[in-house]
Amino acid sequence: MKPHLLTLALLLSAIAARGGDAPACCHAEQAPAAFTKNSIYQLDATFTDDSGHAFTLGELRGRPVVINLFFASCGYACPLLVTNMQAIRGQLPPAVRDRAVFVLVSFDVARDTPAALARYRAQRQLDGQWKLLHGDDAAVRELAALLGVKYKQEADGAFSHSNILTILNPEGEIVHQRIGLQGGLEAAAAALVTAAH
Repeated sequence: MKPHLLTLALLLSAIAARGGDAPACCHAEQAPAAFTKNSIYQLDATFTDDSGHAFTLGELRGRPVVINLFFASCGYACPLLVTNMQAIRGQLPPAVRDRAVFVLVSFDVARDTPAALARYRAQRQLDGQWKLLHGDDAAVRELAALLGVKYKQEADGAFSHSNILTILNPEGEIVHQRIGLQGGLEAAAAALVTAAH
């Protein structure tokens, strides 16, 4: 045995004999805690963000989240929902604003590719606190069901859909939903502030 390996083996055996802990280098890595039973982060589907990287919703853990389903070519409701999300962000105190994440998940799985979502980000001037996600049909439908969002593609390729903006706490639990396109922004912002603490 090489001298430095013998020294390490003797050190570890001495620590074990004393009943002490092994050095920090030698601890087994702990598995992350399980998600709560009400967390949407239990959804194990992998999405792709607008920069082409794989992304799971569980990566949002630890931060307050505003999440919305949309489609980029929408001409009325979706642009207004994104504007509402920006308005909510503007009402947040700086400490919460800096931690919050704003998530858009497209249900137009054919057209809203990561590249199309990147163009949408540029058009709407959405910074790094926004996550724009593309998923396969099964993943998007499961997420929509968890959030209570209904959608259907029409013959012209557009989508009819419910307009539900959801606030998640750092564990991914739904703490507030704003339904419709009018009003309720102050309550959503307040729910996000509460969720952040």
